[in-house]
Amino acid sequence: MLSHVTTTLCVLVSLATAHFSIEYPEMRGDSFATGASQYIYPCANVNQTANTNRTIWPLTGGSLNLDLHHPWTYVFINLGLGTDYPSLNISLTPEFLNATGNGTLCLPEVKIPASVNVKDGQNATLQVVTLGETGSALYNCADITFSSKGATLDGDKCKTNGVTVAAIKQQVNGSSTTSSPSSTESGANPSSTKASAAVSGREANSMLVAGAVAGMGAVVVSWLL
Repeated sequence: MLSHVTTTLCVLVSLATAHFSIEYPEMRGDSFATGASQYIYPCANVNQTANTNRTIWPLTGGSLNLDLHHPWTYVFINLGLGTDYPSLNISLTPEFLNATGNGTLCLPEVKIPASVNVKDGQNATLQVVTLGETGSALYNCADITFSSKGATLDGDKCKTNGVTVAAIKQQVNGSSTTSSPSSTESGANPSSTKASAAVSGREANSMLVAGAVAGMGAVVVSWLL
């Protein structure tokens, strides 16, 4: 009996640590709570309410702080304009991100595309999609309000620890090219940092299709709803 309980607890702990959370902007709600699941599109089955938390975000884009629990993760960020369940059909990561390592990933400024007309006081929702080695997508959302008075996080409040990140740019002859890591763990060796951020051709080929389904697929599904 004791061994059964211990095994069950270990499974539950492993499931929790295999997921991720949005530390900033404030997440819509607890996606680990009963009835919620990060496997459920679009926002982990965490619904909006009259008391939905909204964070002030700058008109040109704001900071995003994630707590990642996988050895490596592909990250996609989508935006939906509106108050009540907007369509998450604007990609903020046309070059999706490869985050390597367990820890905190803080992006100082996730820019809004120049083609998107954002207005002062406009409500919106950020959707973060992560994709790991199993190919299963995980979802979390944060609700924001754009404001001319909004500001990005200060440097001491936006720190990356234990994670390196690089943008996946394109495939050339079966392999992906990446930009130089934009965030590194303190004290990391530059050569090892570049190696950990690089994606092998085999890994990229197997995951790009799944990534398109998880990240851009979320955009397509929102158009059909």
